[in-house]
Amino acid sequence: MITIRRIVCPTDFSEFSKRALSCAGALARWYGASLTAVHVYPFFPPPPSEIPIDPRGVPLQADLRVRLIAELRRFLEPARRAGLPAEAVLLEGDPVKEIIHHARDGNADLIVLGTHGRSGFERLMLGSVAERVLRLAPCPVLTVPRQTGGQAAHEAAVFKHILCPVDFSEPSLRALEYAFSLARESNAGVTLLHSTEALAEQGTPESLTFNVPEFRRELERQAKERLMALIPAGAGDWCRPSAVVTSGKAWREIITMATERQADLIVMGVLGRGAIDLMLFGSTTQHVVRQSTCPVLTVRTA
Repeated sequence: MITIRRIVCPTDFSEFSKRALSCAGALARWYGASLTAVHVYPFFPPPPSEIPIDPRGVPLQADLRVRLIAELRRFLEPARRAGLPAEAVLLEGDPVKEIIHHARDGNADLIVLGTHGRSGFERLMLGSVAERVLRLAPCPVLTVPRQTGGQAAHEAAVFKHILCPVDFSEPSLRALEYAFSLARESNAGVTLLHSTEALAEQGTPESLTFNVPEFRRELERQAKERLMALIPAGAGDWCRPSAVVTSGKAWREIITMATERQADLIVMGVLGRGAIDLMLFGSTTQHVVRQSTCPVLTVRTA
């Protein structure tokens, strides 16, 4: 059973942030959750005097604080008009640290943020923030890209087809729980995807004498059976589940399938936050988050 009671939505007031707020609002309505919009004014401790100080690296002044809080409240207007309990929070400091601390201290169940900021340096900066939040967040993270199927920033988010990659690991099975829960709330179809990556990428050693195409077909058949067994009993009554097995590099297959099925959401499981994870995080998950044109929900297990 998936429970989402508190959603945190960091913002830089860009159009991309508004798209993220649209997704956060939809989820808040479905799960009866509260919504907190967080803006972090970047303030870092001053460096040694011989190093030039960034002009933005100064404490937040009172007049600017008033303007930013007013901007946060305007940002939240669509959520408030929809009757959602919404709160505006202004913080100072390192954006990633402040977002993570706020989410952890407030027992957030979900962080929703855009993957790109305004333009130029700020866009690159927020992109970096999004990836670092993904690595360190204490809860699932929904990243919303600059493109969401042509959807305008002010339009309500709609998830009509959800793609969930499954490698049968614990994180992917936990992600599948989220995928089916969201499908029930949004009346969406769900595609379970498994990619037999090893044979496709590495080829087959010459020393093997068995029938390789037949062996691959048998692997795909077994994987398809395992996927079908993961579909909850009676799921066909409230969603449109399907299972697909492909062959190829996992992230490429995920992006390709999301395009072919016109997915509105990708739900992925990722491993815990240990040192190994920080080194390997950038493979499948990072590729998908960077290249997907639809939102990506990453569900982490410890």
